[in-house]
Amino acid sequence: QVQLVESGGGSVQAGESLRLSCAVSGITFTRSTLGWFRQTPGKEREFVTAVTGWGNRASYADSVKDRFTLFRDTSKKTMYLQMNSLKPEDTATYYCAGAQALNAGAQDDKYDYWGQGTQVTVSS
Repeated sequence: QVQLVESGGGSVQAGESLRLSCAVSGITFTRSTLGWFRQTPGKEREFVTAVTGWGNRASYADSVKDRFTLFRDTSKKTMYLQMNSLKPEDTATYYCAGAQALNAGAQDDKYDYWGQGTQVTVSS
């Protein structure tokens, strides 16, 4: 059974940092794409970042490039999203996602598994 469980959300001031965690079970890291998406009420889910099953360099949305970093700890079966220099527009519910495809990319309909989401609120 596949499970993705996020943690680490919270409320911060603009310019501060947060680290989200996603505990993954039932997925083999080297055979799957893992990624992060976010969503605010009334808007479509938005791609944030993802890493292929090969574990090479992650891809990022332009809005978070150079501020957010995805990394994985395969020994702990956990994926992280380090978010620095947070802005109010980063406020959203953040979801980790897994795809059976090795390179699912930025399209959310390519992902098969989703966590429950964790709220990030950034105030100015």
